Amino acid sequence: MRKTYSVLLLILMVVTSFRCKAQDVDADSLIRILKKEIANKKSYDLQKERSINQLKTKIQHLQRSEFSSRFNTYLRIFELYKSFKFDSAFVYANRMIKISEEHKQSEKVVQSNILLGFTLLNSGFYKEAFDIVERLDKTRMPHYLRSEYLILRSRLYSGIAEYNNDAYFTKIYYKQSEVDFKNAETVVPANEFEQTISKAFLPPSNRDKKLTPRYYYNYILNHNLGAHGIAMASTRLSFAYTGDNKLFFLALAAINDIRSATKETLAIYLLGQELYEQEKTEDAYYFMQEASDNAKFYGSRNRQVQIESVLPLISTKLLAEKQHNMDRFLNIALILLLIALVLFFLLFVYRGQLLRIKANELLIKDQNNKLQQINEKLWESARIKEELIGLFLKSCSSYIEMLDGVKRKVIKAIKSEKYADLKFFAEGLHIEEEKEKLYETLDKAFLKMFPNFVNSFNALLKKEDQIWPKSTQALNATLRIFALMRLGIDELKIVAKILGYSESTIYTYKFRIKSKSVISTHDFDRKIMEIKFNDNVE
Repeated sequence: MRKTYSVLLLILMVVTSFRCKAQDVDADSLIRILKKEIANKKSYDLQKERSINQLKTKIQHLQRSEFSSRFNTYLRIFELYKSFKFDSAFVYANRMIKISEEHKQSEKVVQSNILLGFTLLNSGFYKEAFDIVERLDKTRMPHYLRSEYLILRSRLYSGIAEYNNDAYFTKIYYKQSEVDFKNAETVVPANEFEQTISKAFLPPSNRDKKLTPRYYYNYILNHNLGAHGIAMASTRLSFAYTGDNKLFFLALAAINDIRSATKETLAIYLLGQELYEQEKTEDAYYFMQEASDNAKFYGSRNRQVQIESVLPLISTKLLAEKQHNMDRFLNIALILLLIALVLFFLLFVYRGQLLRIKANELLIKDQNNKLQQINEKLWESARIKEELIGLFLKSCSSYIEMLDGVKRKVIKAIKSEKYADLKFFAEGLHIEEEKEKLYETLDKAFLKMFPNFVNSFNALLKKEDQIWPKSTQALNATLRIFALMRLGIDELKIVAKILGYSESTIYTYKFRIKSKSVISTHDFDRKIMEIKFNDNVE
């Protein structure tokens, strides 16, 4: 009965939340609602996944020639994924680009590229997002796309400024971000709703007295924005206020992020930060943990890095507060030690506090271990890049020296009018041999980084299907495909170019090997990526 009552109460809060007045709620009450919504978040996630699956089923019945229907369905799937799962949003943005290019729909190509740029930005792929911005021609865009393009570029400069955090360049990036944002407003002026929200940022002396937090609370709820729209407007308003008003709008935004199954969210991260600054450490830790779970679920690398820099500080402070509370309790226990009748009670309570602190210590240690694992993966990625860059520079230097030698010989032959020697020089260029040397160099560098790769790879195959190279310092074509995968290069087009095969050949190789695996196809890729990097590589 009590459980049923709680469910009915939660439903009532959701239904009436768009009609209630600001005087009925405050920051603390919204935070309590937020905690209940976090406990109920799986139901919102399942609802979004059902909507996505329905659209995926629908698109299977559409003909390839039905461009408009296919594009719009892909767009609807993308809109559901864009703040839910980065990988899936990335896939569907590329599908929109592909079908738009196939049907020569240039405007849709631009629109899809802009959406892809926002997706890359949200996950911290700044360089890749800037590449998209650079290749788009804004002079030929319709007004609405030019505005989106400028907003994308503005957010990119703002994001890279925050990530860079350099005393000199950060100012330049923020200035460029502001210029692009103002240009976007010039192309497509802000509507009445956006203008009203912007007035919250005016100095108090220039602001209309009616524009209070209570006014804005009712204002955004009465505009039928939907949960995601309320979350975005509330997050923006939070930057105009401090103290409890800031907590109020951040909690409201976080609640609606959960109701819209939004994982790429800033609100709950900012809420954790604000609670930490207000000395509400336990709630700050709880919400920062939720922000971390959201970032991992979505695949937001930049948000994970931000959280990883803050979470240890909060956890350390939380532990200190718990220790402080324990010390205070111990002092009280020593004072009350003279009272024999309550001695047992005090010892019992003290033991309970101690057990809870130990449990919190274990939880914090577990989180720190997870953070250490993430840092190890980032270190491994950086070391692999260093090795590959070194290999690239060494190979390029060798080829430049070879070409320079050929150039001198050719010039000498021309000056000496020994034209017959030119053919001799050309025949002396053995391209296939050079390619084999390149592969040999690549193999040695890779096996230096992953000395157990061949053994680990063959452990995934049946004994009769295992692949062993002729030399311990070389790989064959099949092993090279999966070696490139371990290096993070798994796009068919790129792998095909590197190894000199067609994309279909690469796909066939991978399919054959996976079909002979002793584990599932999905687990096979994961096991390849788990092959250990040599910590002692120099």
